[in-house]
Amino acid sequence: MAKMTFITGGARSGKSRYAQQLALSRNRNPVYVATARIWDAEFGQRVDRHRKDRDERWTVLEEEKWLSRLSLEGRVAVIDCVTLWITNFFADLKYDVEACLEACDREIESLLRQDAELIVISNEIGMGLHADTESGRKFTDLQGWINQSLAAKADEAIFMVSGLPLHVK
Repeated sequence: MAKMTFITGGARSGKSRYAQQLALSRNRNPVYVATARIWDAEFGQRVDRHRKDRDERWTVLEEEKWLSRLSLEGRVAVIDCVTLWITNFFADLKYDVEACLEACDREIESLLRQDAELIVISNEIGMGLHADTESGRKFTDLQGWINQSLAAKADEAIFMVSGLPLHVK
């Protein structure tokens, strides 16, 4: 079974930086699992900036949805991030929250069967403004439920605030 550290927080709270430092403190050659789907040019630039954050010590794997298909046995892996990962399911499953929950839960359970150390990054999007669209509200609910599930399964949970880690579990 995998050991999981769950890191959550708001946008630009320092989640990725902290997760990468944590991974490097635990292994000299960690894996970085990127879940992003490039939706537009501006987002592509964000991904490029993230790529420059990692040097030759990192093995980078890109996987939009099927994380359990990756061979992470015996590795320390940062999964960045749950929000983008579930966005891919949400879009592909035509905004069906129940279908997304089922697919994501199955994938998480399969991923956790590997003997790996996982550092999983997510966003706390429900602490901001109330979404003004139906799809936005559905996604906020989905994100919250997936985060709750991950936090319950995690060995350690960290909430990032202004670059500072708060250990909540």
